[in-house]
Amino acid sequence: MRVRCRAVPEVLINARAAARRQLSGVERWAAELAARLPALAPDRYAVAWPPRGMAYQAGQAWEQLVLPARARRAGARLLLNPANLAPLRFDGNVVVIHDAVSLTHPEWFSGPYAAWHRRMLPAVARRARLVLTVSAFSRDEIAATTGVDPAGIVVVPGGVDERFTPDADAAGARSALGLDRPYVLTVAGEGARKNQAVLGATARALAEHGIELVAAGSRRAHHGPAGDLAGIRRLGYVPDPLLPGLYAGARAFVLPSLHEGFGLPCLEAMAAGVPVVASDRGALPETCGEAALLVEPRRPDLIAEAVLAACLDEAEAGRLRAAGRARAARFSWDATARAVDAVLTGADRRV
Repeated sequence: MRVRCRAVPEVLINARAAARRQLSGVERWAAELAARLPALAPDRYAVAWPPRGMAYQAGQAWEQLVLPARARRAGARLLLNPANLAPLRFDGNVVVIHDAVSLTHPEWFSGPYAAWHRRMLPAVARRARLVLTVSAFSRDEIAATTGVDPAGIVVVPGGVDERFTPDADAAGARSALGLDRPYVLTVAGEGARKNQAVLGATARALAEHGIELVAAGSRRAHHGPAGDLAGIRRLGYVPDPLLPGLYAGARAFVLPSLHEGFGLPCLEAMAAGVPVVASDRGALPETCGEAALLVEPRRPDLIAEAVLAACLDEAEAGRLRAAGRARAARFSWDATARAVDAVLTGADRRV
C-alpha cells in the first residue's frame, strides 16, 4: 500500500475506489478527493492506495483489516472513506455514503452485493464518527434505513470537473468512438435502476429525424439485469479523456433513472452546454433544479416527447443550455474539497 503523507497525517484517505480502472460517480468522488484534498492541505492529508488488484471485491479484506492498522501506525486521527464503506474496526471513520439504494431496492443488484451491503452499510453508518452524503434526498434515505439521526448527516454535493465545457474536443470523441451521425447521449452503468430499457421509444422517435441514441457506461458484476436495450447504441465504458468531448457533441442528454443519489452526469452535460432531460425521481430534481426537463421515468412516451423537444425546439434547447450552464457553474470539485476539508476540521476537533 502506498501512503503519501507527512510524518503524521491528520487524515488518511481511503483510495480503494479511486484506484479502479473505470470511474462511476462514486469512483469519481474518490478520485477527486484523493487528488484535491492533499493539494489543498498537503500537511494534513495522506492517501492510502491498495495493493495492485485490490481495488474491487478482492480489496474488501484490505479495507477491513489492513487499512485501519496502517491508519493507526501512521498516527492518523481520521480515516476518510469516500465510497460508501469503511473499516468497522476504526473509531475515527468519516464516511461518504452516496445513497442507500442497495437497502431500499436490493432487487436491483446481485444477491451477494445486496447481502454484503445489507450487513455492512448500517453498521458503517452507525459506527462512523461522521457521515457525509451528497444530497438531501440521500440524507433522508440513509437516516430511514440505518437509524442514524438525519441532523447528524452532513450534505456536501459533488462537483463538475473543469474539463466539461462546450469547447471540449467533440470531433476527437466522435472520431475515436465512430460516431458519424447526430446523437443524444445517456451516461450510466447498465442496471435496472438506470432504467435504460424505457428509452426504446425515444430511440425510435429520434431515428425518424436521423439522430441516434447512444449509451456510455459499463456493466459490472453487481448490476442486476438491464432489460431490453434494443435501438440504443451501446458504447460500453468510455475512457475518461474522451468523456468531455462525448458530452459536448451531443444534441441532448437523457437520464431516466428510477433512483439517483445525486446525478452527476446531468451536471456534466449541463456544463458541456447540452440540454438535459432527467427523471423526476430520487435526487435528480434537487440536483437539476429548473435547468432540466423532468419527466416520469415509467412513461416512455413522455420521455421521448421531452427529448425531441430538447433536440428540435430551438427555443427550448436554448433555454435549457443557458439554464444548465448557470446551474452547473454552482458546482465544482474544488468547492466540494473545501467543504469536505471544513467538515473534517470540525470532526477532528471533536476527537
